[in-house]
Amino acid sequence: MKSPILFQNQPAFQLIEGSNKVLVSPDRGARILQWTHQDREIITWPSDADWSRILKVRGGNPVLFPFLARHFVDGKIELWRDGNGTVRPMPQHGFVRDAKFTVIDDKSDNTLRMRITDSEETRICYPFAFQFDVVVSLLPASRLEIRFETTNTGSHPLPYYAGHHFYFAMPHEERSDWTLHLPCASWGRQTPDGSIIHEKARTDLLQLDDPTVIDRFQIQPLTSKATLLNTRTRQELVFELEHPGSVPWYAVTTWTQTPESDFYCIEPWLGLPNAIHHGEGLRHLAPGQTEIATCALDASKW
Repeated sequence: MKSPILFQNQPAFQLIEGSNKVLVSPDRGARILQWTHQDREIITWPSDADWSRILKVRGGNPVLFPFLARHFVDGKIELWRDGNGTVRPMPQHGFVRDAKFTVIDDKSDNTLRMRITDSEETRICYPFAFQFDVVVSLLPASRLEIRFETTNTGSHPLPYYAGHHFYFAMPHEERSDWTLHLPCASWGRQTPDGSIIHEKARTDLLQLDDPTVIDRFQIQPLTSKATLLNTRTRQELVFELEHPGSVPWYAVTTWTQTPESDFYCIEPWLGLPNAIHHGEGLRHLAPGQTEIATCALDASKW
C-alpha cells in the first residue's frame, strides 16, 4: 500500500516516472494538485494555498461529479429538478471537489486509484447509489492518464456528466504566445437562466489571449487530439481525447479568471452545464453498468 507524504503540511500521494512528478490528494476530492516535468510546472498549485477554503483555491485538477458547472431552477442557482418535479440542491461543479476518497490499493507504483460511494450526505442532493473511481496514472514518455470509472450500484438509471478542471501554469504576460488547436462542431455559452446558446465554430485555432474564448464550450470535438502550443518556445501539451473503451468527451471548456491570472484552464467535460434539464451530454447508466471516461495528457514536448 502506498504511503502519503506531506505537501504544504497536508497528506498527499506522489507518483514519479522519470523527470515527471504528480501530487494527488485523495482527501480533497481526488484532486491532482501539481504536475511537474523536469521541475517545470504543467498543472499548477499556488504556494500560498488556503487549504481551509479548498474550493476557492485556483490550482490542480478539481474533479467535477456527478454534474458539472452551474445548475438553475426558476432562475435560482445550485438547484436541479428531477423527472418527478422534486427540486434538490447541487453545488457548483458537483459535490466531490472537496470530498474524501478512499485509496484502493492496485499494487502499481505509478497509479493511484481513489473511490467514493454514495452516503446519507450525498443522497440529499443526488438520491442515487453509485461508485465513482478516479484513477491517476503517470506513464512513460511523459504521459499523464486520468480515468473516471462510474458504476450504477442501485436499481434505477443513474444520470451523470463528469468533468475535469485542469489549471495549467501560464504566466499572464505570456498568454498571447499560447494557442489551442481544437476543431469542434460548435461553440456554446451558458445564459443566466441556465440554458445554452450555440454558434457556429469559426476557427480550429484558439488564441488564448482572446477574451471571447473565456468561459466558452467547444462542443463535440472533431479530433482525437487537442494541442496546446506556445508559439514562441514551442512547448506543447497534447490532450488525447479518444481511447478504446472510453465514452466520448462532449465538450472542452476554456476559462481563466482575470487578465492577470497566471493559469489557464482547459476542461474536458462529458456534458454541458445544466444538462439534467436540457439533455446536452446527459448520460444515463443502467443498474449494474460501468462507464469509463479516459483523458490522457502528453507532455513529451513540454
